[in-house]
Amino acid sequence: MQLGMIGLGRMGANLVRRCHRAGIECVAYDHDLDAVDTLVNEGVAIGASSAEDLVSKLDGPRAVWVMVPAAYAGAAVMDVAKHLGQNDIVIDGGNSHYPLDIERADVLAERGIYYLDVGTSGGVFGLERGFCLMIGGEPEPVARLEPVWKALAPGVKSAGRTRGRVGKPDEAEHGYLHCGPPGAGHFVKMVHNGIEYAIMQAYAEGFGLLDKANVGATDREVDAETAPLADPRLFQYDLDTTAVAEVWRRGSVIGSWLLDLTAAALHENPALDNFEGRVSDSGEGRWTVLAAVEAGAPVPTIADALFSRFASRNNAEFGNKVLSAMRSEFGGHKEKPAEEQA
Repeated sequence: MQLGMIGLGRMGANLVRRCHRAGIECVAYDHDLDAVDTLVNEGVAIGASSAEDLVSKLDGPRAVWVMVPAAYAGAAVMDVAKHLGQNDIVIDGGNSHYPLDIERADVLAERGIYYLDVGTSGGVFGLERGFCLMIGGEPEPVARLEPVWKALAPGVKSAGRTRGRVGKPDEAEHGYLHCGPPGAGHFVKMVHNGIEYAIMQAYAEGFGLLDKANVGATDREVDAETAPLADPRLFQYDLDTTAVAEVWRRGSVIGSWLLDLTAAALHENPALDNFEGRVSDSGEGRWTVLAAVEAGAPVPTIADALFSRFASRNNAEFGNKVLSAMRSEFGGHKEKPAEEQA
């Protein structure tokens, strides 16, 4: 079986490597030809110099996976589709907004080309752990590419069977799922990433509170602008957040892979002083909140996590200045310098 791969970044290159391990021949292209050469030199891919060249090296019916950032995905999909024909398949494996998938699928269907949207989770660890795949599109091309899904997915043994499941494991237990028609895969991945925002925010807030548990042992200003502690003795715990993360990994109900990664980061740099705390958002959290508004589904935790990311990038700066101005106007409150803030 063959697969074309356009986009050889951290995930795209590992998708190729994992397919190669399963005996799937990959033809690879990236605008950075050094990335192509890397895979060719590893012996895991046939190199291509352009999208057209890539298609020419695939036997029909062809399947081409596009793995590029959402901002470029539409152009990349349509560019390669110019060289595809009847019964060929083009896959967007990035994080595109699901309404765009519906539009692209309609356009390509007029030419007899199948479009699949495949939400892909696994990050830089996917090569060894496997990739969780959430697939949208018509049933026939999804079924045709089952060897690809099985090659990329983590497999049944990656997790214990859920209580009550018996018999032959289904596709979801292998780590991939045909979620529905065009757009369904990216819709599920969108919500997945929204949940990810919320879980990450909960961990961040919890560790932030642990870091403040010794505030009662520090000298605090005594003035009208500083809220006093009711009892400083209640906040005199000099906690080792690195050790707390480590113990929570073992037997705790909040254990998770994200906690594993947090523990690793804290072990490497307990103060995390190699980070500024400016947290980016790539779109999926926004789209989750917008979809929830349209559907009337309450997602306050995800929304708050999204807004916290905005605030981390100083997007609340002017609003905070307005707050300071109002306090100054109605009560004569003067701002304290940042270094004096508790």
